[in-house]
Amino acid sequence: MKAIRRLTVRPVLPDPLRPLSDLARNLRWSWHPETRDLFQSVDPECWTASGRDPVRLLGTVPPARLAELAEDRRFLRRLTAVADDLDHYMSGDRWYQAQSGRLPAAVAYFSPEFGITAALPQYSGGLGILAGDHLKAASDLGVPLVGVGLLYRHGYFRQSLSRDGWQQEHYPVLDPHELPLAPLKEPDGTPAHVALALPGGRELRARVWLAQVGRVPLLLLDSDVEENDPGERGVTDRLYGGGSEHRLLQEMLLGIGGVRAVRTYCRLTGHAAPEVFHTNEGHAGFLGLERIAELCDEGLEFGAALEAVRAGTVFTTHTPVPAGIDRFDRELVARHFGPDSELPRIDVERVLRLGMETYPGGEPNLFNMAVMGLRLAQRANGVSLLHGGVSRGMFAGLWPGFDAEEVPITSVTNGVHAPTWVAPEVFRLGARQIGVQRAEDALAVGGSDRWDSVADIPDQDIWELRRTLRAQLVEEVRERLRASWRQRGAGTAELGWIDDALDPDVLTIGFARRVPSYKRLTLMLRDRDRLMELLLHPERPIQIVVAGKAHPADDGGKRLVQELVRFADDPRVRHRIVFLPDYGMAMAQKLYPGCDIWLNNPLRPLEACGTSGMKAALNGCLNLSVLDGWWDEWYQPDFGWAIPTADGAGTDPDRRDAIEANALYDLLEQRITPRFYERGASGLPDRWLEMVRRTLSLLGPKVLAGRMVREYVERLYAPAAEAHRAMDPDSARGLAEWKARVRVAWPGVSVDHVETSAATAAAELGATLALRVRVRLGDLAPEDVEVQAVSGRVDSEDRITDPAKVPLKPVGGPDLEGRWVYEGPLALDRTGPFGYTVRVLPAHRLLASGVETGLVAVPSGDLVEAAGLLMR
Repeated sequence: MKAIRRLTVRPVLPDPLRPLSDLARNLRWSWHPETRDLFQSVDPECWTASGRDPVRLLGTVPPARLAELAEDRRFLRRLTAVADDLDHYMSGDRWYQAQSGRLPAAVAYFSPEFGITAALPQYSGGLGILAGDHLKAASDLGVPLVGVGLLYRHGYFRQSLSRDGWQQEHYPVLDPHELPLAPLKEPDGTPAHVALALPGGRELRARVWLAQVGRVPLLLLDSDVEENDPGERGVTDRLYGGGSEHRLLQEMLLGIGGVRAVRTYCRLTGHAAPEVFHTNEGHAGFLGLERIAELCDEGLEFGAALEAVRAGTVFTTHTPVPAGIDRFDRELVARHFGPDSELPRIDVERVLRLGMETYPGGEPNLFNMAVMGLRLAQRANGVSLLHGGVSRGMFAGLWPGFDAEEVPITSVTNGVHAPTWVAPEVFRLGARQIGVQRAEDALAVGGSDRWDSVADIPDQDIWELRRTLRAQLVEEVRERLRASWRQRGAGTAELGWIDDALDPDVLTIGFARRVPSYKRLTLMLRDRDRLMELLLHPERPIQIVVAGKAHPADDGGKRLVQELVRFADDPRVRHRIVFLPDYGMAMAQKLYPGCDIWLNNPLRPLEACGTSGMKAALNGCLNLSVLDGWWDEWYQPDFGWAIPTADGAGTDPDRRDAIEANALYDLLEQRITPRFYERGASGLPDRWLEMVRRTLSLLGPKVLAGRMVREYVERLYAPAAEAHRAMDPDSARGLAEWKARVRVAWPGVSVDHVETSAATAAAELGATLALRVRVRLGDLAPEDVEVQAVSGRVDSEDRITDPAKVPLKPVGGPDLEGRWVYEGPLALDRTGPFGYTVRVLPAHRLLASGVETGLVAVPSGDLVEAAGLLMR
């Protein structure tokens, strides 16, 4: 019989065990081994059956066992120690509190997904895992972050396979009362809500749930409330589901509703109001509109409010291709904003202009969420050095007249939260070397360039550790493989072969990620005979563990999964290559440590960062990857291998795949497997172990989320907070009026004459030339602009590379024709072909850079011809 109603019955804990409830509700347990060990000791069988989720565990432990523990002095001492440790963690000063200068009182961090733990399945892939790691690292560092997201009642989806290997999706219903969440409540005990106005007088209401991620509160908005109509109740039904309007409503709720949720949380708890708002991808971009509306309600006009909001906003893009950005029909957006909908106080045309693709090649009728994110943020970044460059090129149209290198998008390379992803066995080996506290600090806070103590760990210990982790993975794979085949309809008699699937002494390669086409799941199958030879080599075999989900609407991705599964089903190789369905955090935490090689073969440069290889590296796994994302930045032969790319303009995709697949096979056959199986005088693979050692000691400190969050604080959050404080209402009005005046006057700005003291086209290194420039400023004054000399080496087309920029100074007043003279030195500090130019940029103390306005005046073509080039 089916229940007509479902409710959650919570256990009543005996008084001595009450701290267990607080420990279960703070997600620090997901990265704190002592807390997890404590919960496991409550009831080992229930712990395993609950999926290692403390909230579920406490709901299933028999009352008799709880009563027994309440009298167990040894257990109570452990409970007190762990509870005290959490209290100290929550209240004590950490890295952030020890910094000098005025850092933000609080930072609000918005993301459409968060991967904190498998017990709170609100993520689909790398974006969510990165957001979860960002929150956890901020907690460890003491950064006063407030996370904001949506609570999806079905999460993303659970994946299984049909008998013929086709991906099948399942959407289990998640009950918030059974998750590690608490409702945010008003003083009278009623649930806290936020509401959005919808066309036609309707309303979208959402409850606010609180997940405590260590020191960081995470607010999750849930539209499945009784006050909503069925359509509105389903807005937060699933992650990345539904059509355009469904996605638009999700993103309005995340951005606009999220700001309102933050205001409510601060009102109810006394938490400091955020000075900085960080948008993780464009999905939450509407948060800027809500903040503009708040300031308009306080008396600022739109332009001034926009400047005030931009000053304190940071935008992070994770997308290396335009197709990955959410874009909505202009009319759909217009219908949801304006007089009878949301933000009626703001002219809908102003809203639309923020997201319009008003640059060459743009679609004028599409509203681009990333474009809006960039226009609403004074600071923006990509997530690796390479991706920062790709992003500058992709969005260069927003700053016409500037080279892509000057587009104001910097980069902060992603990192991973080591306490979450480092296997307990790896941590214990490190702690044995330097002590538990130092090991915890090294992983959580970082700050060191090298982990030199790794050099003192004996080879034998590292090799035993690697074999132990590989053996654990083999057991995990067999268990998951058996469950998967049963789901596919196989009987017990058909599954005897699984007992011999994989081998703890064979070189193990991992490949696990989402399955869009650019990640090339099936590149390894390009030459199946050659792959089969590698898998079945009599002396140097390899084995491969593969996992990944295709988006439910991506039949092309599903076909790739099916192709891989069918190959792995072949009785000749199924003991050497496996596909594990339902890839998620719980699987990943076993997979990364147990592999010897982590494989990544995307189409360069389409991998923004690719953090899975970082998690593997922290466990002593070596990377084998295309030079893309973070690997392009930090690859060294000590750390692994680079798959050569064939990305020339004349190479068609099929030929490119063939070349790169052959390079992959060659590396495995000629360099990787010999090094793994080759034994030195000690009987150990000495050269392999040296690579493991160098990966841990030199790469480990770089890939930490602690390093990443410290960079965000120092390079983006602190300057944004300073800009926010400087932007009082009068300053915001002044800047908005100044920008409007400059835009109107800019057509009258020009460079009329350039001359130098150089008599010839050749000069000596170290010489200094006197530069004299005449410029017209029209209705502007010298304090409105900066005149710059830009110089450096030039390429074959006279383009200046790696330019140096020096401001020139005005001398005297304007002449009879209104021209101003600027002078300054030009240092010849580089040999070889050298060139210079001059330009005029707007200048104001509240601009983050001169490029910000997108306005520039440069010499005309005739003038450039007359001025010539130096040292050509």
